[in-house]
Amino acid sequence: ATTGVVKDSARLAIEAMPGNAARRSAIVPGLGQIYNKRWWKVPLVYGGFVGIGLVYEFNQRQYKIFLTEAQYRQEDPAKANPAWKAYTNEGIIGVKDDYRRTRDLSILAGVAFYAVQIIDAYIDAKFFRFDVSDDLSLKIDPFIQPTQIYNASSPAATTVGFKVRLSL
Repeated sequence: ATTGVVKDSARLAIEAMPGNAARRSAIVPGLGQIYNKRWWKVPLVYGGFVGIGLVYEFNQRQYKIFLTEAQYRQEDPAKANPAWKAYTNEGIIGVKDDYRRTRDLSILAGVAFYAVQIIDAYIDAKFFRFDVSDDLSLKIDPFIQPTQIYNASSPAATTVGFKVRLSL
Protein backbone atom coordinates (compact mmCIF):
# COMPACT_ATOMS: atom_id res chain seq x y z
CA ALA A 1 0.00 0.00 0.00
CA THR A 2 1.23 3.46 -0.82
CA THR A 3 1.19 6.07 1.85
CA GLY A 4 0.35 9.60 0.79
CA VAL A 5 1.33 12.85 2.36
CA VAL A 6 -0.93 13.65 5.28
CA LYS A 7 -1.46 17.31 6.12
CA ASP A 8 -2.60 18.45 9.52
CA SER A 9 -5.59 20.74 10.01
CA ALA A 10 -3.44 23.86 10.61
CA ARG A 11 -1.65 23.35 7.28
CA LEU A 12 -4.95 22.80 5.47
CA ALA A 13 -6.37 25.98 7.03
CA ILE A 14 -3.35 28.02 5.92
CA GLU A 15 -3.57 26.62 2.39
CA ALA A 16 -7.28 27.49 2.23
CA MET A 17 -6.72 31.12 3.27
CA PRO A 18 -6.00 32.60 -0.19
CA GLY A 19 -9.12 31.08 -1.73
CA ASN A 20 -11.27 32.14 1.19
CA ALA A 21 -9.92 35.70 1.06
CA ALA A 22 -10.52 35.96 -2.70
CA ARG A 23 -14.06 34.58 -2.41
CA ARG A 24 -14.90 37.00 0.39
CA SER A 25 -13.55 39.95 -1.60
CA ALA A 26 -15.53 38.81 -4.62
CA ILE A 27 -18.76 38.70 -2.58
CA VAL A 28 -18.23 41.96 -0.67
CA PRO A 29 -15.35 44.23 -1.72
CA GLY A 30 -12.95 44.70 1.18
CA LEU A 31 -14.11 41.61 3.07
CA GLY A 32 -11.03 39.66 1.97
CA GLN A 33 -8.81 42.43 3.34
CA ILE A 34 -10.69 42.23 6.66
CA TYR A 35 -10.28 38.42 6.62
CA ASN A 36 -6.51 38.94 6.17
CA LYS A 37 -6.53 41.42 9.10
CA ARG A 38 -5.46 44.27 6.82
CA TRP A 39 -8.09 46.71 8.08
CA TRP A 40 -6.21 49.74 6.77
CA LYS A 41 -6.83 48.63 3.16
CA VAL A 42 -10.63 48.73 3.47
CA PRO A 43 -10.90 52.56 3.25
CA LEU A 44 -8.62 52.43 0.20
CA VAL A 45 -10.89 49.88 -1.47
CA TYR A 46 -14.05 51.87 -0.82
CA GLY A 47 -12.31 55.16 -1.59
CA GLY A 48 -11.33 53.76 -4.98
CA PHE A 49 -14.90 52.68 -5.71
CA VAL A 50 -16.28 56.05 -4.58
CA GLY A 51 -13.75 57.90 -6.74
CA ILE A 52 -14.58 55.81 -9.80
CA GLY A 53 -18.30 56.26 -9.07
CA LEU A 54 -17.91 60.04 -8.90
CA VAL A 55 -16.06 60.09 -12.22
CA TYR A 56 -18.85 57.98 -13.75
CA GLU A 57 -21.61 60.22 -12.35
CA PHE A 58 -19.92 63.43 -13.54
CA ASN A 59 -19.37 62.13 -17.06
CA GLN A 60 -22.91 60.70 -17.24
CA ARG A 61 -24.40 64.05 -16.18
CA GLN A 62 -22.32 65.99 -18.73
CA TYR A 63 -23.11 63.42 -21.43
CA LYS A 64 -26.85 63.88 -20.86
CA ILE A 65 -26.51 67.69 -21.03
CA PHE A 66 -24.69 67.60 -24.36
CA LEU A 67 -26.90 64.81 -25.74
CA THR A 68 -29.97 66.91 -24.99
CA GLU A 69 -28.32 69.92 -26.64
CA ALA A 70 -27.44 67.89 -29.75
CA GLN A 71 -31.02 66.55 -29.96
CA TYR A 72 -32.54 70.04 -29.56
CA ARG A 73 -30.30 71.39 -32.32
CA GLN A 74 -31.36 68.56 -34.63
CA GLU A 75 -35.10 68.83 -33.92
CA ASP A 76 -35.65 72.53 -33.39
CA PRO A 77 -32.73 74.99 -33.21
CA ALA A 78 -34.97 77.41 -31.28
CA LYS A 79 -34.93 75.02 -28.28
CA ALA A 80 -31.12 75.09 -28.14
CA ASN A 81 -29.49 76.39 -24.99
CA PRO A 82 -28.17 79.93 -25.51
CA ALA A 83 -25.15 79.11 -23.33
CA TRP A 84 -23.89 76.74 -26.07
CA LYS A 85 -24.63 79.11 -28.97
CA ALA A 86 -20.90 79.61 -29.73
CA TYR A 87 -20.37 75.89 -30.37
CA THR A 88 -21.02 74.25 -33.71
CA ASN A 89 -23.20 71.15 -34.01
CA GLU A 90 -20.09 69.05 -34.68
CA GLY A 91 -18.43 70.53 -31.59
CA ILE A 92 -21.42 69.65 -29.39
CA ILE A 93 -21.50 66.10 -30.77
CA GLY A 94 -17.71 65.75 -30.22
CA VAL A 95 -17.97 66.89 -26.60
CA LYS A 96 -20.93 64.53 -26.04
CA ASP A 97 -18.92 61.63 -27.47
CA ASP A 98 -15.91 62.48 -25.27
CA TYR A 99 -18.06 62.39 -22.13
CA ARG A 100 -19.65 59.10 -23.22
CA ARG A 101 -16.21 57.57 -23.87
CA THR A 102 -14.89 58.70 -20.48
CA ARG A 103 -18.04 57.38 -18.78
CA ASP A 104 -17.58 54.01 -20.45
CA LEU A 105 -13.91 53.91 -19.45
CA SER A 106 -14.88 54.60 -15.84
CA ILE A 107 -17.09 51.50 -15.94
CA LEU A 108 -14.10 49.48 -17.15
CA ALA A 109 -11.97 51.08 -14.42
CA GLY A 110 -14.53 49.98 -11.82
CA VAL A 111 -14.43 46.38 -13.10
CA ALA A 112 -10.61 46.43 -13.13
CA PHE A 113 -10.49 47.88 -9.60
CA TYR A 114 -12.91 45.19 -8.43
CA ALA A 115 -10.57 42.53 -9.85
CA VAL A 116 -7.49 44.19 -8.33
CA GLN A 117 -8.95 44.19 -4.82
CA ILE A 118 -9.74 40.45 -5.19
CA ILE A 119 -6.19 39.77 -6.40
CA ASP A 120 -4.81 41.85 -3.52
CA ALA A 121 -6.74 39.80 -0.96
CA TYR A 122 -5.55 36.54 -2.57
CA ILE A 123 -1.87 37.54 -2.69
CA ASP A 124 -1.92 38.99 0.82
CA ALA A 125 -3.33 35.71 2.16
CA LYS A 126 -0.85 33.69 0.08
CA PHE A 127 2.07 35.50 1.73
CA PHE A 128 0.55 35.26 5.21
CA ARG A 129 3.50 33.25 6.57
CA PHE A 130 6.19 34.93 4.44
CA ASP A 131 9.02 36.08 6.70
CA VAL A 132 10.00 39.73 6.30
CA SER A 133 11.86 40.08 9.59
CA ASP A 134 14.87 42.30 10.19
CA ASP A 135 17.17 39.26 10.21
CA LEU A 136 17.39 39.25 6.41
CA SER A 137 20.67 40.74 5.18
CA LEU A 138 23.06 40.64 2.27
CA LYS A 139 26.70 41.45 2.91
CA ILE A 140 29.31 41.94 0.19
CA ASP A 141 33.00 42.05 1.21
CA PRO A 142 36.11 42.34 -0.94
CA PHE A 143 38.76 39.65 -0.46
CA ILE A 144 42.29 38.76 -1.52
CA GLN A 145 43.25 35.10 -1.49
CA PRO A 146 46.58 33.52 -2.36
CA THR A 147 46.34 30.89 -5.08
CA GLN A 148 47.92 27.50 -4.70
CA ILE A 149 50.80 27.09 -7.08
CA TYR A 150 52.19 23.65 -7.81
CA ASN A 151 55.37 24.88 -9.41
CA ALA A 152 57.86 26.18 -6.85
CA SER A 153 59.73 28.29 -9.43
CA SER A 154 56.64 30.43 -10.26
CA PRO A 155 55.97 33.64 -8.34
CA ALA A 156 53.11 33.60 -5.83
CA ALA A 157 49.76 34.67 -7.32
CA THR A 158 46.68 36.10 -5.61
CA THR A 159 43.03 36.16 -6.48
CA VAL A 160 40.99 39.32 -5.93
CA GLY A 161 37.21 39.21 -5.73
CA PHE A 162 34.08 39.70 -3.67
CA LYS A 163 32.55 37.47 -1.03
CA VAL A 164 28.74 37.51 -0.91
CA ARG A 165 27.02 36.38 2.29
CA LEU A 166 23.25 36.01 2.68
CA SER A 167 21.96 35.78 6.25
CA LEU A 168 18.46 34.53 6.91
